[in-house]
Amino acid sequence: MTEKANHPVKSLGKTFAIVELLKERRAAPLYELAAELDMNKSTVHNHLSTLREHEYVVKDGDEYRLSLKFLHIGGVLRNDVDLYEVAKPKLDDLAAETGELVTLATEERGLAVVLYRAKGAQAVEIDTHVGGQVTLHNSGLGKAILANLPDERVDEIVAQRGLPAATPNTITDSARLENELQQVEADGYAFDDEEQWRGLRCISAPVLTDDGVVKGAISISAPKNRMGSESARREYVEAVKNTANIVELSITYS
Repeated sequence: MTEKANHPVKSLGKTFAIVELLKERRAAPLYELAAELDMNKSTVHNHLSTLREHEYVVKDGDEYRLSLKFLHIGGVLRNDVDLYEVAKPKLDDLAAETGELVTLATEERGLAVVLYRAKGAQAVEIDTHVGGQVTLHNSGLGKAILANLPDERVDEIVAQRGLPAATPNTITDSARLENELQQVEADGYAFDDEEQWRGLRCISAPVLTDDGVVKGAISISAPKNRMGSESARREYVEAVKNTANIVELSITYS
């Protein structure tokens, strides 16, 4: 479950609300931020001024936006993840080999967090980016991760995040999800059949440690017509599983 602070700092909560809104809006003037957050303009201005003083917000004319200092923080955090450092060149190779979009993600807070994307020559453009978060139950990356988590952790994630539908193909029934995850564990890969984006299919393999702990997952995403035949699907499965295995070996022996 989501952790709750015993003694939450209300002013800090307001600051994060402003940051989250700026993330969504990209840029906005003071009066719009105050109106949308139902906060006094002077209060919002005080928070923005403090964020500007610490260089987390910049002001362009009448509009405020988040600064690239957040990008620096994200880069530092990502570079501390050993999975990213080891997997990055392997994903570049896989993208070049298949020509498709290849993604690396790890689980945090019950979501799949994108650590890296590599684009092949015919890669599709989808609305994900480094640092982006996707739900686990309706993505190839997520199902590959869920299938290798302890049952109690899976139950916690489902209770926390639910099983919201993104497309008509999304699994929204817990019993069906359980059966799907059992199949994923047995096969060693997950298949996302337009469950998060219409027209897009993904095949994903988990990255596991020697003792079976899941570090993350690697996926190949392609338009459904390029992943339609059984022979094409087998080729993608073999490619992503081989890459995941190489990453596993690299983590073990690096």
